[in-house]
Amino acid sequence: MNSSATTPASSLKDESQAARVLIDLLKKEQAMLVAAEIEGLPALTEEKAKIVSHLSELASRRHNALAAAGFAPQETGMQEWLKKNAIAAASSAWKELMDLAKSGRELNRINGMLINKHLARNQQAINVLQVGPQEGHAFYGPNGQSTVKTTVRGLAIG
Repeated sequence: MNSSATTPASSLKDESQAARVLIDLLKKEQAMLVAAEIEGLPALTEEKAKIVSHLSELASRRHNALAAAGFAPQETGMQEWLKKNAIAAASSAWKELMDLAKSGRELNRINGMLINKHLARNQQAINVLQVGPQEGHAFYGPNGQSTVKTTVRGLAIG
């Protein structure tokens, strides 16, 4: 049962490759957010969801292999398995995967901040339209209709 196809390390290269793809997508997302090219984000989000699903599947396989080998089905179990088996290539692949995961988390954190800035700016614009620059001077109401009242004065000719 210790064939290379069933060890906890057997999917590490595939996981690293998938993590690289995700990092590339996160970098692309970041560039789009910085340039305010919002139109392409839904398609990119769909791609990210697919690769994250693939990463989860690969991690699940690794966790199952760890459990079958008698180790905790999580990252600490992988570290213990690596110590016990002392496979240099597997240790190197694991370190690479952990470094990629760290980079991905940081990119995701930054992208989240950029998204929040866009949301805040949009909310400010909506507030200006609904409330106006000064309290009580709304341009548009919740129904989208103008709330600016114009006064019509008749001319008195005399």
